[in-house]
Amino acid sequence: MTSVWSSPERPAYPHQALAVVLQVRGGRLHGMLWQRAKDPFARAWALPGGPLLPEETLGASVGRQLASKVEVAQLAHLEQLETRSDPHRDPRSRTVATAYLGLIPADLDPVLPDDTAWHPVDALPRTAFDHGSIVESALERLRAKLSYTNIAFALAPPAFSIAELREIYVAALGYEVTATNLQRVLLRRGVLEATGETAASGRAGGRPAALYRFVTPRMEVTDPFAVLRPPGGR
Repeated sequence: MTSVWSSPERPAYPHQALAVVLQVRGGRLHGMLWQRAKDPFARAWALPGGPLLPEETLGASVGRQLASKVEVAQLAHLEQLETRSDPHRDPRSRTVATAYLGLIPADLDPVLPDDTAWHPVDALPRTAFDHGSIVESALERLRAKLSYTNIAFALAPPAFSIAELREIYVAALGYEVTATNLQRVLLRRGVLEATGETAASGRAGGRPAALYRFVTPRMEVTDPFAVLRPPGGR
């Protein structure tokens, strides 16, 4: 008897949940990848993820997959990114994949399994399947949302100077922004608030920098028409 969920007209394909997990580390945006031990793409690097189980939602599946690589509680933000359905994306058989974007604050240093490592997104190693392209989609989503939402809260530590926040924006955007303009824009939008504290003075001395925090630790649209562009961009 043919299942109502699988027939020549409506075939059932394997479905995977994948995650692009990003973090600013050492002033550069990094992605978390694990190295495959078996073919196809043996020794290539892949996104965390795996098959969707029969009684599982996509959200539960990606959470389960991530738990094998990183402490899920360290993710400050997780959202569905896109679904890939190219019939030839997996050389073994047709496989549909739904990818998520996850962000970890810069002040954390997650303990990763031996087969997993951070890689700068602007210098990724050889990746399996279409995972490199999925990382590019995640970067486009993140960079767009840095323009019109407060999503940088998920990349920043709980408290920071404007100079430190600028470094996070520069790493995530991939181009320079000025601390003065960043502070003006974010304060005008009501995204940041002063903590009333200052950073410890450096070796050079000088006036201690004021510390700020994001007003809301969850994503909100702050300016739906805003677009951040590289210097000289139109």
